[in-house]
Amino acid sequence: MTHAPNTLLVNPTITSRGSARFPLSLLHLAAALDRGGTSRVVDGNIDRDVVAATLHAIEAERFDAVGISVMGGPQMEPSIAVSKAIRERFPHMPIVWGGYFPTLYTDTALSAPYVDYAIRGQGEESLPELMAALGRPDRDVSRIGGLSWKRDGDIVHNPGRRFSLGDSGIVLPYDKLGDPRRYLAPTFLGRRTAAHQAAIGCRFRCTFCGVAAMFGGTTALPAVARLERDLSYLKHGLGADSIQFFDHNFFDREEDMVPLLEVMAKLELPWWCYARSDALLNLSESSWKLVRKSRLRMAYIGAESPSGAMLKEIRKGTRPDQTLEVAELCRRHGVIPELSFMVAPPQNTEEETLHTFEFIRELKKINPQSEIIVYIYTPLPESSKHEKDRGKRASTPLLDLDGEPVIFPATPEEWTEKRWVDYACHADAPWLTDDLRRHIQDFVTVLRCRFPTVQDLRSPPWAKRGLSAMASWRYRRRKYDKPWELNLANRLVRLRMPQVSGL
Repeated sequence: MTHAPNTLLVNPTITSRGSARFPLSLLHLAAALDRGGTSRVVDGNIDRDVVAATLHAIEAERFDAVGISVMGGPQMEPSIAVSKAIRERFPHMPIVWGGYFPTLYTDTALSAPYVDYAIRGQGEESLPELMAALGRPDRDVSRIGGLSWKRDGDIVHNPGRRFSLGDSGIVLPYDKLGDPRRYLAPTFLGRRTAAHQAAIGCRFRCTFCGVAAMFGGTTALPAVARLERDLSYLKHGLGADSIQFFDHNFFDREEDMVPLLEVMAKLELPWWCYARSDALLNLSESSWKLVRKSRLRMAYIGAESPSGAMLKEIRKGTRPDQTLEVAELCRRHGVIPELSFMVAPPQNTEEETLHTFEFIRELKKINPQSEIIVYIYTPLPESSKHEKDRGKRASTPLLDLDGEPVIFPATPEEWTEKRWVDYACHADAPWLTDDLRRHIQDFVTVLRCRFPTVQDLRSPPWAKRGLSAMASWRYRRRKYDKPWELNLANRLVRLRMPQVSGL
C-alpha cells in the first residue's frame, strides 16, 4: 500500500499578533495537498517562535517534506532561520521554497544548501505533484511544471506552467489554523475584518511589478458561486463584518466584474481592494451603483508617477490625467482612493521626485480624502522578469551613485543586509543621495501629519487633529525640510503608516 504524502507548510513571516491575517497561500496549498494526502500549517504570525514550532511539529509527526512560503525584505531572516534549523536537525528532510522570493530569485534561493526545491509561481499543482514524486522510488521530478531543483550541484529549471483558479468545491481549510476567528482584526472597515483573495494575477505587464513577473500578464477571476460560498462562510460562519481583498487586481473587465459585484452587493461587507484608475474610470453608472451597494470603502490604486514618459517606460498602461480623474470619481462615489507613488527613479531622480510632490498636492486639492503612499522606485532585475518577457524589452541599466552597475545579491543571506531589505521594501535605492533621501522622508512626515490616515484606529482623534494643525503651515508653504517638531510629536503619537503596516 502506498503512503499518502504528508506535508508541513510553514509561514515564517513575523508581524505583530494584531496584524496577523490568514496565510491564504498556505491554505490554498493545503486544500490542494489534502486531495491526495495530508498537510499541517505552522503560522509564524501566531506561533511566535516559528523555529521551535516547526521543529516540534516534525518531531511529533511524520512529514515527507516541508514547504516554506518565502517573501523578501524582513521576512527573509526567519525563512533562513527555520530552513537552517530543519536541515541541521533533520538533514534528510526535503525543503521546498515557494512564493514571491523563489519565483523572482530562483537561482539565488537554490544557491542555499538548505533549499532543495523551488516552486515558481502558483504551487497548487506543482507541490502535490512534487510530493507524489518524492514518494516514488526514482524520485523523478523532471516533468513537474514550474519546479526548479538541483541535480549533481547544477540548478535545473523545468518549463513553467499555466496557472489556474481551480475550485475544490469547499471553503479553505481554516480549521488548520486552530481558531480562525483570531485572524479577524479591527480595522477602519469593521471590528472583525477578514483577509480574502478572489482574483489571481493581472493581465497588465508593468516592468517593476512582482505580480507581472510571477503571472506573465494573466489573470483569473473566481466563479460567482465560489465567491458567494467563500464570503458567506466568512460572514456567517466566522462572523467577519468586512473584507480586505488581497487580490492582485480586483477590478478587471466590467462584464466579468458585474456578477461578482452583485454577490458583494448582496452580502454588503465593507471592503478594501487593489484597483487600476483606468478600470474604475471605465465602469458604467449601473456598475458604480453596485460598487456603492457593496460598500467598497477604499481602493488601492497604483498611480506610480505624474510623468507620462515614465508610465510608458514601465508599461503601466495608464496616464497621469486618469489619476486625477479617478480621484474626483472616487470622491463622488464615496470611495477613498489610496494612491501609491514611486519616487526617485534612477533617471532624473530629483526632478521626477519634486514633480511627484507637486502632483500629490494637486490630488489633495481635488480629493482631500485621497490617501497617499510614497515608495522609493526599486525595479526588479532583468533576471526576475517573467520568462516570456525576458530579453524582449531590456530595462535601462541600474547604476549606483558612483556610476557602477547595481549588483543584486547572489544568496539569501545577502538579501538580509539592511540595504537590500530596504530595497525590497521600497525604502531605499543605491542611486539615492543622502540629501534626497532626507528630503523624501521629510516630505512624507509633513504629508502624513497634515493628513493622518483614516486607517489609524490607535491614535486618539485629538492627537491627529493637533498634528494636522502643527503641520499645516509647513505643508502650505512647502517647508518640508527638518520638521523637528513633527518628528518629536510623532514619538508620542506614533501615527500609523499604511506603507509599512497596511490595514
